[in-house]
Parts: sequence; C-alpha cells; structure tokens
Amino acid sequence: MAERLKKSGLIAELSAEFLGTMVLILFGVGVVAQVVAGGGLTDPPGGLGNHDSIAWAWGLGVTLGVYVAARLSGAHLNPAVTVALAAFKGFPWSKVAPYALAQTAGAFVAALLVRWNYSEALSTIDPTHTKTQFVFSTLPANGNPNLPVTEWGALRDQIIGTALLLLLILAITDLLNTPPGANLAPFIIGLVVVAIGMAWGTDAGYAINPARDLGPRFASFITGYGGAWRDQYGNFYFWVPIVGPLIGGLLGAGIYKLFIGRFLPTAEPEPPGRVPAPEGPEA
Repeated sequence: MAERLKKSGLIAELSAEFLGTMVLILFGVGVVAQVVAGGGLTDPPGGLGNHDSIAWAWGLGVTLGVYVAARLSGAHLNPAVTVALAAFKGFPWSKVAPYALAQTAGAFVAALLVRWNYSEALSTIDPTHTKTQFVFSTLPANGNPNLPVTEWGALRDQIIGTALLLLLILAITDLLNTPPGANLAPFIIGLVVVAIGMAWGTDAGYAINPARDLGPRFASFITGYGGAWRDQYGNFYFWVPIVGPLIGGLLGAGIYKLFIGRFLPTAEPEPPGRVPAPEGPEA
C-alpha cells in the first residue's frame, strides 16, 4: 500500500482533493437548492428545510468529504486550509496551487450536477435566473436587501469566520494537543462548520472556502446566471469569498500557533519511569 501511494504521488493527492471537495459541494449546494428552489414551490413555502438544515448538511458534507480524501491528501478541501498549512505546518508550497485547482474543479463539477438535477425547480421558481444565485455562491447578507451589508462588511465577516475555522482545525488535528480519538476528527470538524453556519451565517453566508464559492459561481455563470460575479447591488463581489478566507485562514492558524501551539510539549520519548522496565535476566 505504501509503495503504491509513493508511486502515485501528487496525482493521487489531487484526485482525493477533487473528489472530497466534490462530495462536500454535492451536499452543501444541494441542500441550498432543495431549501430555496424545491422549498419555494411547496404549499406553504419552506416545506423542504430551513437555515438549520442547511447548516447541518454543509457540516455533514465536510465530514463525508474528509473521510473520502483524508488518507491520500489530508483532505484540505479548501484553499484557505492549504495555504495556512503551508505557512504554519510545513505543507509544501509547491503543492498549494495544484491543490487549490483540484479543490475548485471538484466544487465546479459538483455544482454542475446540482444545477442539472434541480434545473426544473430552479427554472420554475426563477425563470430569469436572477433571484437564486445564492443557491450556488454566497452574497452579502445572503442577498437580503433589507440588511445593507457591503462587500467590505462581508470581507470582515469572511476573515473572522475562516480564522475561527482554521484555529479550530489546527486545535483538533494537533497530535500534541488533545485530538479526538477513534478517527473522529472529521466528524468534529464537520460540527465546527455547523457551528460557524449557525453563528456566522448572516453577513456573508459563511463561504469560508474560496473553492466552495468560486467553483459553483463559475458553474452557475456558464449555465445561465449572467449576474453571478456581482452582488444584489451590482458590485463585483466574487473576490470577497476568495480574499477573505485566505486572509482569515492565515490569521486563525497564526493565532493558534501564538497562543497554543508554541506552548505544547514537543514529541519526545517517554521519560524514565513511564515505560515498563524490561523483564528477564537482562533486568
């Protein structure tokens, strides 16, 4: 097994990042399509889910995507995670761009599948494809004109939300800290995403992942959503869920290292008295 992994190398890692991110987006964008497009056609409207079901599906999508990809690539599934791990955990910088491309491609393909599968519902509830862009990508205040969040307010939100995500990912996966046992780290990270969605979803829809936003945004653009790159005010917005998470990821990882990581004990052999003394004549 180890020899096969060594031979496949970067190709195997990118394959895992592609498929893991694709699984994440199939659940994440899929649940928003169900709630917005399908739920908007029920009587009364809203019969197929709400904000909480969206948050839970996104979190479970993260968990399942991580389980798919973890053995081969470490399951970053997010360029903000990849960049932060390169800056603070020794991940090779030469792999950052290929990982980000694979993640974005996985998100793009997943969004195309969701767009195809929900084409009837989306066309019925939004024939001009101008009101359901937030099924695929984020908008300030989730497209709500009654909450006047600008792109700068959304940028602030994305920096804070992604900083929280990376701080917690590093805490959960740090073997020198108290990591979850029994291979439960993906599940706990999924719960982190649920919590961020429930607490930080108002101002910018908690993209916290450039690939999650850019891939589906491009998929919607080439399938009829001409305004995909702009927000509800007509401003270019697509850069916010890219720049904000990249800054926030570095910030969160740096905060973890500054406040926790540098104080943890290094991995060393057990001190005398902690290892049973050998038995037999040699003792």
